[in-house]
Amino acid sequence: MPPNPATYDTASESPANPGTLDGMERLWTPAWIARHVAMVVLVVGFLGLGWWQVTRAAEGNALSFGYAIEWPVFAGFVVFVWWREVRHTLRRRRAEDPSPAPSAAAGPEPAAATPAVRRPVRVNRVPAASASGAEDGELVDYNRYLSWLNANPGARPGDYPG
Repeated sequence: MPPNPATYDTASESPANPGTLDGMERLWTPAWIARHVAMVVLVVGFLGLGWWQVTRAAEGNALSFGYAIEWPVFAGFVVFVWWREVRHTLRRRRAEDPSPAPSAAAGPEPAAATPAVRRPVRVNRVPAASASGAEDGELVDYNRYLSWLNANPGARPGDYPG
């Protein structure tokens, strides 16, 4: 009998061997071991700081009551981010598993999917032409003045011949 999908998470199982933890080897790379160690060190450190604040609050420092609550919240956030990254890695592994080969009658292979996050594209902006087609006389004079100042960097505005 298959498991109830509403209450059973299969992110760490492989399609070939349901009920196994075949995808877990991805979490034992050197980078992941460093993440596991960092998570444990941060959680223990944050909980230790929380206990220290509790002892300070018991000695009469009222401000420490707030910090005694804050440090365990930080530890919980570290565990949440670590768990989310573990689940994301295991689900990505399942999505990357090769699917059955398409039949020859199915037609040509589909185009590669575009990446979810793309690099930003820089575009040089060009000033738009006026809608009426006629240039404002003061704007033309001002632009001529600015281009003269740009061409003569050592000049003062009073030296402008126009």
